[in-house]
Amino acid sequence: MPLDMLITGRIATLSGDRGFGWVEAIGIRSGLIAFAGSEVFLETRADPFTERIHLEPDQVAIPGLTDAHLHLTQAALASRHVDLGDAATLDEGLARLRAAHERLPDGAWLEGHGWDSDRWGGWPTAEALEAVAPGRRAVLWAHDHHALWASETALLEADLPSGDPPGGVIRRTDDGSPEGVLYEAASRLVTVHVPAPSADELDQALIEVGRDLLRLGVVACHDPGGVAPDPSLEYSFPAYARLSDAGTLPVRVHACMRDDAVGAAIEQGYRSGARLGSDRDGRATVGWQKCFADGSLGSRTAALLEDIEPEPERPVPPEQRRGVWMTDPDGLRERAEHAAAGGIATTIHAIGDAAIRAALSVLEPLAATSPLMPRIEHVQMLHPDDRPRFAMAGIAASVQPVHLGSDAIQAWKLWGDRAEAEGYTWKAIADTGAVMPFGTDAPVEPYDPWPGLALAVHREDARWPSGTPVYAPEQSLTLDRALRANCIDGPVSARESDRGRLTVGQRADVVVIGAAAIDEPVTPGGPLSTTRPQMVLMDGKVIFEI
Repeated sequence: MPLDMLITGRIATLSGDRGFGWVEAIGIRSGLIAFAGSEVFLETRADPFTERIHLEPDQVAIPGLTDAHLHLTQAALASRHVDLGDAATLDEGLARLRAAHERLPDGAWLEGHGWDSDRWGGWPTAEALEAVAPGRRAVLWAHDHHALWASETALLEADLPSGDPPGGVIRRTDDGSPEGVLYEAASRLVTVHVPAPSADELDQALIEVGRDLLRLGVVACHDPGGVAPDPSLEYSFPAYARLSDAGTLPVRVHACMRDDAVGAAIEQGYRSGARLGSDRDGRATVGWQKCFADGSLGSRTAALLEDIEPEPERPVPPEQRRGVWMTDPDGLRERAEHAAAGGIATTIHAIGDAAIRAALSVLEPLAATSPLMPRIEHVQMLHPDDRPRFAMAGIAASVQPVHLGSDAIQAWKLWGDRAEAEGYTWKAIADTGAVMPFGTDAPVEPYDPWPGLALAVHREDARWPSGTPVYAPEQSLTLDRALRANCIDGPVSARESDRGRLTVGQRADVVVIGAAAIDEPVTPGGPLSTTRPQMVLMDGKVIFEI
């Protein structure tokens, strides 16, 4: 049977365990790679009706990328909210919020994201927000989505308790009144009151962002769930099912649920790995239960084995010097076992070394029978004793290299000598044989995957002050290993055996990029970090082309 399509040129199949797996040609039939090898051999498999794509000398083809940690619904909606990510000062942020407030109709919530207390030199307050948006209910996520800045009106509607809720902290003034920032689980006291978007609004936003992902070479993502509570699964799951059944979901999605929705998921018959919607060949699939062990580096809430480094100008209460447990180890175990009994795999957010150690102990007994690989998300500060445990147990270490660019200065400051010895140790993890999927954590970071790939190979960021050294250069990955993390390891963690390579039997998801991204040295702002695909195929069909 002749080929539907023949692609010739420099093609990285990522075959085998290492290297690029270069071939001269791949043949595609019925959406799958049918042959991979020499151009001369594959020409014998073509006929006059075979579509031919010949790569230019300055082009290479690689497999489609999977973003293994992309809050897709949240990223889709965030594109319509106020972005404070490049607001250099509090005053600049407040000016943007004033303008947004004046544009909104009465009664509408003001939503946004991207502020950073380190960038602004302190924590913002509800009082400051009230001055530019009087009477407005407003909620604004920090850049890491682990702290929420809320207006006085929103705080009043939430009717906050006098103390801190389990797994959360409420910043307070000297007289005990809420100051305006809520950390971790405390944020839900406010966000539960924010109205959900309409189905049409959410669907359109998902389609727009999905198409943008395709233009970047991303053909699939794992959505860890939104930050707003959805205990009945009435929000993202139906949206993905609708779009999948309609054939309008641009990328493949594994949709996760938060731990408060597992009971509803089991009652509704959801199981990890099952399709969402009625189309058995659709692009939406049930993913993992997402639990939170700890918080984040920037919010000073990552759970640590040793105290955070002291900050005289921003003292941390003694009880928080080793972070915050959003869910303690016993609670994590209970949630993971409950989900496993219902056929649902678990992934655990864990940034600090204490949180990662606890998460490994929870997931190890469940790994062998889990429908999807158990995962730990972020793995930013990993004690050396725990590195081998991922590969030994079959637990994936899901990391987001782009966070190093945003976090390095804080890591050096807050983790001291531990920052480089234990922080972002991707080569050490990879050397154990662990599955290590790459993601972006959008909308915490942009969903462009290429800057993160470059950071994994050359651990330096153009945003850092002049003279900042490379961060633990011995932990750099080779480019082929970084590509494997972004192309293969995500599907492997989802137990998908038909994606991630350009070898026989794999889906023909092909991304054509400039050869300079592969051939030239990796530098901040260089060809790899600024890559823009020139052509993208899914299942053997061209879906984007410049």
